[in-house]
Amino acid sequence: MKLNPYLHFDGRCDEALAFYKQALGAQVKAVMRFKENPQPEYNPPGMDDKIMHADVQIGETHVMMSDGRCVGDAKFEGISLTLSVADAAEADRVFNALQAGGEVQMPIGETFFSPRFGMVKDKFGVVWMVIVPRGM
Repeated sequence: MKLNPYLHFDGRCDEALAFYKQALGAQVKAVMRFKENPQPEYNPPGMDDKIMHADVQIGETHVMMSDGRCVGDAKFEGISLTLSVADAAEADRVFNALQAGGEVQMPIGETFFSPRFGMVKDKFGVVWMVIVPRGM
């Protein structure tokens, strides 16, 4: 069994893809726009150029993304994505990139459980926990 997050950006998926490519080195593996849907009768009106589905690789994980139905603000409540990185320098780099336009929830630093840990809500509202696991 495999679990992959699926994030709906409510009309900002192109912007999110560009941001995660720059901030995290994300690789876009596939993108399907609503205009490519073989069953266009199910498309929301005016969404032809919006992303129906994207497969993005961040590190070793595939994250699915979409513009969703574009009915209001995207809400990423009650969930966080965790990035486990190799060292403090990488943790700082990733954390600083994700905080651009976002909000630091816990500054990056040493904790009792990690040599480097921090929490940041990015400009799309996705909460990221960046950690260097002990022993890495």
